[in-house]
Amino acid sequence: MKNYLNFENDIKDLEIELDKLKDPYNQEGLSEVDTVKISKIQSEIDNKLKEVYSKLDSWQTTQVARHEDRPKSKFFIDNLFEEFIPLAGDRFYGEDKSVIAGFAKFNQTSVLIIGQEKGDNLNTRIERNFGMMRPEGYRKTIRLMKLADKFNIPIILFIDTPGAYPGVGAEERGQAEAIAKSIECCMELKVPTISIIIGEGGSGGAIALASSNKVLMFENAIYSVISPEGCATILWRDPKKTLEAAEAMKLSSKNLLGLGVIDEVIFEPTGGAHRDKDICLINVRESIRKNLEEMKLMSRDEILSHRKNKFLSIGRSKGFASTLETDKNLTMKKNPLQEILLKVKKFRFHFIIVFCLLIFGLIYYLL
Repeated sequence: MKNYLNFENDIKDLEIELDKLKDPYNQEGLSEVDTVKISKIQSEIDNKLKEVYSKLDSWQTTQVARHEDRPKSKFFIDNLFEEFIPLAGDRFYGEDKSVIAGFAKFNQTSVLIIGQEKGDNLNTRIERNFGMMRPEGYRKTIRLMKLADKFNIPIILFIDTPGAYPGVGAEERGQAEAIAKSIECCMELKVPTISIIIGEGGSGGAIALASSNKVLMFENAIYSVISPEGCATILWRDPKKTLEAAEAMKLSSKNLLGLGVIDEVIFEPTGGAHRDKDICLINVRESIRKNLEEMKLMSRDEILSHRKNKFLSIGRSKGFASTLETDKNLTMKKNPLQEILLKVKKFRFHFIIVFCLLIFGLIYYLL
């Protein structure tokens, strides 16, 4: 059974009618399949999908990103990679099933795969905690990312979470510290890292794994510091103002690409990624291949510098700095007095010795 969003009612009616025409034996009596009418309705559905999805507002995009039939991380891991070996546990507390991680082959190249997994049905969603990672999940990914960095293995991350798990147990086990350590680890890696936001990229739960050289994003995915409902509740004290909140947050792929927060948009079939998953696979495979090839020629130090400069550059083109010509603009500026004081502090023992020799020399000269 297909699931439809509230703005897809016209499409739903047309597809129900189309299904009846394709299976006339479910109706009373027998009838011939009307191929002409089927073609006509299919054309109407295609036109309606193009019309609706060409003018989605930010809240409708959020609904598409959360669609329960949307392809999840496990789907991409199973279909894009070979010889996947799952690894579990953070070596401190336990296993977090909301994140799938392990080593695999992509085009005969070894890669580390990390994917936040929401689950496909009620049982798996409960088991996966709806994609909300706990501290042990982040610590597991830190362990594996450091291992990949040691053996110079590229890392590919699939982001799909409403946010980190806000439960009491997670907070007691150091949720904030685990997220901060995960961000720090991502920034210090010297291997190519590619993060792909396939659905929801929510809050620190997403940025903990999205601090990568390349941040890619599906056309109808979202990436934001808070959910539209949470933003509306805080700013307007009214959770119904989700449209205003979503528009203000600039959480769509188009807005984020313009702001320089993401590097590339992966296009979806008309009607969302859930309508044709095979096209999504082709687009993701090509995007990963292209970006890995681009970073293959970079040294480990160049990869590290590329990632740091990428994040330090965000917001500068539309901020106080009008141009960003070299990496020098990304360093802290010191005035001459500060430079002198730092040198005096660094060589203070040398200055003391020289000063003492001058004093003794002066005394000897006067005597």
